[in-house]
Amino acid sequence: MRDYRHFLKTVLIDEQTLQARIRELGEEISRDYQGKDLHLLCILRGGVMFLTDLMRQIQVPHSIDFMAISSYGVGARQSSGQVRLTLDLRDDIQGRDVLLVEDIIDSGHTISNVLALLAVRKPASLKVCTLLDKAERREVDVPIDYCGFRIADEFVFGYGLDLDEYYRNLPFVGVVDLEQFQPPE
Repeated sequence: MRDYRHFLKTVLIDEQTLQARIRELGEEISRDYQGKDLHLLCILRGGVMFLTDLMRQIQVPHSIDFMAISSYGVGARQSSGQVRLTLDLRDDIQGRDVLLVEDIIDSGHTISNVLALLAVRKPASLKVCTLLDKAERREVDVPIDYCGFRIADEFVFGYGLDLDEYYRNLPFVGVVDLEQFQPPE
């Protein structure tokens, strides 16, 4: 596996900037959910790093659960628009204040489908928190209640976002130089 520096075009959001914004989001969420039954619902796998850092910044009691959704084929650079549930919730969300935690929203198809799936389970409230919003790629209008960063339409990786299932561990969000990137064999 090649070192990421061979195809890193630029560091889009460095570690310090990420952590500062996540602190701000945690403070905002803590204020908004004071006295509520906050249940954080993370979309796997990309959202895990964001969730773990975010939950450390949320100062109100909360629980967590996970869902896994697939809308990208292996090696794909764009969502197929076909959403598949690959792991469902463990906990019942009826009557709970659910905050969906996502790594990135681009076309909106995935999050729209997830919101529809969750709404029929009758949560008290259902809101969305995304680390990255790639709004210029939006094909489906979706509500975003908490947003870390709005970014341009570039292929990004790091901080939970994968590049062919690798490089999620990087502490920053980088832009891929697709001309330099060679997929693993």
